[in-house]
Parts: sequence; C-alpha cells; structure tokens
Amino acid sequence: MAHAQKVSTCLWFNTEAETAAQFYVSLFENSRITGLSRYGKGARMPEGTVLMVTFELAGTEFMALNGGPLFPFTEASSMVVKCDSQAEIDRLWSALTTDGGKEVQCGWLKDRYGLSWQIIPSRIRDMMQDTDQAKIDRVFAALMTMVKIDIARLEAAYGGE
Repeated sequence: MAHAQKVSTCLWFNTEAETAAQFYVSLFENSRITGLSRYGKGARMPEGTVLMVTFELAGTEFMALNGGPLFPFTEASSMVVKCDSQAEIDRLWSALTTDGGKEVQCGWLKDRYGLSWQIIPSRIRDMMQDTDQAKIDRVFAALMTMVKIDIARLEAAYGGE
C-alpha cells in the first residue's frame, strides 16, 4: 500500500512509544494510531514489547520507536504546531506541560517524554518575514519576553502599539 507522504519523522523513545503516541493523537483532530509492531524473541527488548508505533497527527505520519535509552531527545529537533487562536495555544500548552512537561521560552516547551515542541501562532512566520524591519524587531522583542506566546501582545507589537 503506497503512502501519500514520502518523508516522515521517527521519534526514538526508551520504552514509552505507545503511550506517547496515544497521548499525542489525543491532542489533535484528524489523528490516529495506524499500526503497531512488537519485538520478537532474541531482540534488544523483551519479547512482546512494543517496537514501533505508526501514527498520524493532524494527518501527518510519524513513527515512534522503543529503542532504549541510547538516544534521548534534545532541543536540536522540535515539533512545531501552528495555532490559529490563543485558546488553541493555551490548550496545547497546558496538555503538553502537564505531568512532567517543562516550559522553556518563546513558545518552546518540553513534554513529559522530553520531546521539544514549539506552540506558535500561525501568523508568526508572516510577522517575522515582513518587509518592514521595524515590525520584525518589535515582534522579536515582544517574543523574547514570553514563555507561552500571547498572540494579542505579538499583534500589538506588530502593529506598533
């Protein structure tokens, strides 16, 4: 069966791939677990342990692999979620920082599994790529004072208020 998405991301977990995938799909519409495989006899993990979970977040395919503690997540990679409202930012921020998640800065956080996320307004790219450098500077200055992004404050900075 051919998949429409040619390139996808594989997330390496110690042992939490299935739990993490279930959590992530609960956060976004058009999301679901699409497959699951288990380790067999003589593998690096006990027989029957989840090996890989395939899932979709908002229609985008991902894989989660239980590979052991060799490769923990770092801030070098992050999941970027473009939000259309402050309510969406607030909901995702709250869910992702619960149960051991950590707020960082400028819309960045780490979830309970250590995966970095950017929870950002959909319009931020347009604001930061405007042809008016003064607008970009104001938005950037406002952004640098935030942990969770406040869309109204960014819009005010963009507008020169």
